[in-house]
Amino acid sequence: MQNADQESWSRVRERLRADVGDDVYSSWFARMDLEALEEGTVRLSVPTRFLKSWIQSHYAERVLACWQAHDAKVGRIELIVRSAVLRNAVPAKPRPEAAPAAVNGHGDAGRYNGHGRPIMPGDANIHEALGGSPLDPRLNFDSFVVGRSNTLAQAAAKQVATAKRTDPVMFNPLYIHAGVGLGKTHLLQAITWAGNATGERKVLYLTAEKFMYGFVSAIRTQTALAFKESLRGIGVLVIDDLQFLQGKSTQAEFCHTLNALIDAGRQVVIASDRPPSDLESLDDRVRSRLAGGLVVEMGGLGEELRFEILKARVMAARGHHPTFDVPQPVLSYIAKTVTHNGRDLEGALNRLLAHSKLTGHTVTLEMAEREVRDLIRPQEPKRVKIEDIQRVVARQYNVSRSDLLSSRRTANVVRPRQVAMYLAKTLTLRSLPEIGRRFGGRDHTTVLHAVRKIEGLVGNDVALAEEIEGLKRQLQE
Repeated sequence: MQNADQESWSRVRERLRADVGDDVYSSWFARMDLEALEEGTVRLSVPTRFLKSWIQSHYAERVLACWQAHDAKVGRIELIVRSAVLRNAVPAKPRPEAAPAAVNGHGDAGRYNGHGRPIMPGDANIHEALGGSPLDPRLNFDSFVVGRSNTLAQAAAKQVATAKRTDPVMFNPLYIHAGVGLGKTHLLQAITWAGNATGERKVLYLTAEKFMYGFVSAIRTQTALAFKESLRGIGVLVIDDLQFLQGKSTQAEFCHTLNALIDAGRQVVIASDRPPSDLESLDDRVRSRLAGGLVVEMGGLGEELRFEILKARVMAARGHHPTFDVPQPVLSYIAKTVTHNGRDLEGALNRLLAHSKLTGHTVTLEMAEREVRDLIRPQEPKRVKIEDIQRVVARQYNVSRSDLLSSRRTANVVRPRQVAMYLAKTLTLRSLPEIGRRFGGRDHTTVLHAVRKIEGLVGNDVALAEEIEGLKRQLQE
């Protein structure tokens, strides 16, 4: 594939991210790769059949429009599933051309299960026979780089994975939350691989989307009872990206399953991009149950940990590209400047590897500065939460937070609610639909109206503009 095609894909991805928002992009498109661009047809790959089906149903036209905005000659998008090819082709021992080792879920990983033996294709087949989401055999404990921000999460995950059937459950559920690209999925899949390798307990890994898809399909095919019973027979249930669990009936079933497993002494592990208290779309009882276990936050990657991740990634790449070398000053530069998340680190090294392989040039600091400049993002001053916005606005206008979430339409509630929605849109990365859900389940058009209303008023009302600036300062201190 030509380097120009990858550059085009990089630009299209950024356009797509800006179009759909960071949350939607991270959920559906972060693991989409360009396979080929030929005669007006773009071939893209994703790791699972479910992802392919969902993107085709909901985002195919959006992806095509982003390509056509960049290149008018593109007339067709073709989606394929990478894992379908790999499952039929992976031999019992690693091939020299297999993908290099991943680091903390930000790319490719080694092929070991954390118990000293190679992961075999049969392990994945057993897991998928249970109805689990496809696993990446490269996401395991051996390839997870531990640092100050993730030590507790890694230790808790390993304890769960190595526990025997007769051991008492120490913390239930184990709830891990972190921002995008910090290694949540890596840890959850590592638990699944290592847990199933011991044979002590059946470990089932499901994304929230797969749980929803399975439940809806079971209802449609009148097999809901069997679906429920199969879940409740699992020794360890692992749920990823809980923030995407939607639908009252699906959430109710999740609540019943969660309670049944915990009450029976079975282990539940959950990952989300926010703590339980921030999952406002979930029932209070579910949030309370989630908060009753061990809640662990994985913090941002410090410079030292970023450097260690980069070193591990280079060592892994050398297993397949022996001549690839990145001088320490270049690693230090990337660790210092590429700060957003681990996926950006992975992207930076992939660019250096591609440039080195395609041009034959050695990696230099000048090359790195040129190749990764668009990955250097300004440091976010503080991650503002919607709950903080609601609390501060409620206090400012002498209303309660429940007033902001209610259906009340009185003037003393409507204006503060609109201000809070406006701040949520300008100070967070949440999409309009997500903000609407966090304000009592409102439609995204209501949020858009509120944002435009406040934008219009701020231009003419000096007092309101100063009020909002004061609120922003409080929230960002």
